[in-house]
Amino acid sequence: MEKTPVAARRFEFARDSLAFANGLIWVYQGDPVTGEMTFNRRQPKPEYSQRCFALARVARQFFYHARFAADQTIANNDLYRQRVRAVIARHPRTPSKSGDQIVIPGFTGLREFSRAQEKLLKSECGGAWRSYFLRSHWRMIFPFSRKNQGNTAKSLAAALGENRLPIVHLVKFPALTINHAIILTGVRETGSSWEFESYDPNNPERPELLVFDRATQTFLLPPNSYWAGGNVNVVHICRSFFF
Repeated sequence: MEKTPVAARRFEFARDSLAFANGLIWVYQGDPVTGEMTFNRRQPKPEYSQRCFALARVARQFFYHARFAADQTIANNDLYRQRVRAVIARHPRTPSKSGDQIVIPGFTGLREFSRAQEKLLKSECGGAWRSYFLRSHWRMIFPFSRKNQGNTAKSLAAALGENRLPIVHLVKFPALTINHAIILTGVRETGSSWEFESYDPNNPERPELLVFDRATQTFLLPPNSYWAGGNVNVVHICRSFFF
């Protein structure tokens, strides 16, 4: 049986992430005493928002299926649009073989390309509906056991060990304080936890952490611009027909 292809290189945040953000429609403020997060609607409303799932998927598509060729001449927008559509149309879970990747001329990686071609990429990444009409959303309405989350952590670490990039859905259902997607790009094992490094479409400036505490079998997302910090439930998505 032919071995399933794996990505030929490791994810590098400065090269392989998108340069623009998924805009937040709320302004979040954390209370330093209670740790609670309050929020107000952002004015004016961001022009590009509610696309975290779409951006996570597109970033992984480029990592799996594109090869950037900085030594080649920068092309016109028509060619780039054609190549972007071809990358997005590839198989979402299986990386292309190294000789079968789609060439993007004139750039060193997705971050540089998305900075120069932001408008084009935003128009091709998909609408906000992609963040709401997902197969994985059925899973969040059922309880998450600690055993389930422990098995999820193991499967995520195993995928990263094979140089695959898991896309995960972060939820707190029935609370709606978080309903978000990120890409895990690396993992470090400590004595008491796994520390998953991630690309978060809401925060393109730097990698973020998702921590799995072995003692409590719980995922913890540290505080950031939209989250006060604390435990979350994690669903490994975009990996099968059902998820």
